[in-house]
Amino acid sequence: MSVPIAIEDSRAEAKLITGLLRTNGLAALVSPNAVSRLEPQLQLQGVRVPAARSQEAAAPELLADRAGAS
Repeated sequence: MSVPIAIEDSRAEAKLITGLLRTNGLAALVSPNAVSRLEPQLQLQGVRVPAARSQEAAAPELLADRAGAS
Protein backbone atom coordinates (compact mmCIF):
# COMPACT_ATOMS: atom_id res chain seq x y z
CA MET A 1 0.00 0.00 0.00
CA SER A 2 1.26 3.49 -0.78
CA VAL A 3 0.90 6.79 1.05
CA PRO A 4 1.39 10.34 -0.28
CA ILE A 5 4.85 11.60 0.63
CA ALA A 6 4.53 14.97 -1.09
CA ILE A 7 2.03 17.01 -3.08
CA GLU A 8 3.72 19.36 -5.51
CA ASP A 9 2.41 22.22 -7.64
CA SER A 10 3.76 20.82 -10.91
CA ARG A 11 4.53 17.48 -12.51
CA ALA A 12 8.13 18.62 -13.07
CA GLU A 13 8.63 19.29 -9.35
CA ALA A 14 7.02 15.94 -8.51
CA LYS A 15 9.48 14.22 -10.84
CA LEU A 16 12.40 15.94 -9.10
CA ILE A 17 11.11 14.77 -5.70
CA THR A 18 10.65 11.25 -7.05
CA GLY A 19 14.22 11.24 -8.36
CA LEU A 20 15.56 12.38 -5.00
CA LEU A 21 13.64 9.67 -3.16
CA ARG A 22 14.68 6.95 -5.63
CA THR A 23 18.32 8.00 -5.45
CA ASN A 24 18.11 7.42 -1.71
CA GLY A 25 16.60 3.95 -2.07
CA LEU A 26 12.88 4.70 -1.72
CA ALA A 27 10.41 3.28 -4.23
CA ALA A 28 8.55 6.49 -5.09
CA LEU A 29 6.68 7.46 -8.24
CA VAL A 30 4.70 10.31 -9.73
CA SER A 31 1.02 9.53 -9.36
CA PRO A 32 -0.43 9.05 -12.83
CA ASN A 33 -3.06 11.60 -13.75
CA ALA A 34 -3.90 11.61 -17.44
CA VAL A 35 -5.93 14.82 -17.20
CA SER A 36 -3.09 16.88 -15.71
CA ARG A 37 -0.69 15.67 -18.40
CA LEU A 38 -3.06 16.82 -21.12
CA GLU A 39 -4.13 20.02 -19.36
CA PRO A 40 -1.47 21.18 -16.84
CA GLN A 41 -3.74 23.99 -15.62
CA LEU A 42 -6.00 21.28 -14.13
CA GLN A 43 -3.36 20.43 -11.50
CA LEU A 44 -5.29 22.49 -9.00
CA GLN A 45 -4.99 19.86 -6.28
CA GLY A 46 -1.31 19.25 -6.95
CA VAL A 47 0.63 16.26 -8.18
CA ARG A 48 0.99 13.47 -5.64
CA VAL A 49 4.22 11.60 -4.97
CA PRO A 50 3.29 8.31 -3.27
CA ALA A 51 5.73 5.81 -1.74
CA ALA A 52 5.41 2.52 0.09
CA ARG A 53 4.01 2.82 3.61
CA SER A 54 7.08 0.95 4.91
CA GLN A 55 9.29 3.79 3.59
CA GLU A 56 7.10 6.64 4.82
CA ALA A 57 9.30 7.52 7.81
CA ALA A 58 12.46 8.09 5.73
CA ALA A 59 10.92 10.49 3.21
CA PRO A 60 10.33 13.57 5.42
CA GLU A 61 13.98 13.61 6.46
CA LEU A 62 15.13 13.50 2.83
CA LEU A 63 12.67 16.21 1.84
CA ALA A 64 13.75 18.38 4.80
CA ASP A 65 17.37 18.04 3.67
CA ARG A 66 16.29 19.19 0.20
CA ALA A 67 14.41 22.20 1.57
CA GLY A 68 17.38 23.20 3.70
CA ALA A 69 19.72 23.02 0.71
CA SER A 70 17.78 25.58 -1.34
